[in-house]
Amino acid sequence: MTEDQIGLVRDSFAKVAPIAPAAASMFYGRLFTLDPSLKSLFTGDMEEQGEKLMMMIATVVGSLDRFEQIAPTVRELGRRHAGYGVKAAHFDTVAAALLWALEQGLGDGFTPAVRDGWVACYGVLSKEMKEAAASA
Repeated sequence: MTEDQIGLVRDSFAKVAPIAPAAASMFYGRLFTLDPSLKSLFTGDMEEQGEKLMMMIATVVGSLDRFEQIAPTVRELGRRHAGYGVKAAHFDTVAAALLWALEQGLGDGFTPAVRDGWVACYGVLSKEMKEAAASA
């Protein structure tokens, strides 16, 4: 990721953070619309799951300029997700749901440059998770 992309992702996430519960709800709603079979992978409280999602995103966004420090945690997350039944193809569905939720939350602030930054961010994250999941 470029420094500009990191800045755009951080700035845009700062605008989404105040509506974190709604953003998480939009994300999961869209995820289950895109692939209803994914709902069966979630057995716990979805509000709590949404909090975990937003905390994880906040951690990643805050560490983009030093991703190597959190990469081991991201890889462990990938291995855990493999244990839950997450497949490599699911990462594309998650990307689509994430970008949609960000667009809904940011409105006109979801510019092409912001979108590109998030695509790059998610690409870094999902690459680590998929590689770790494949080796689990």
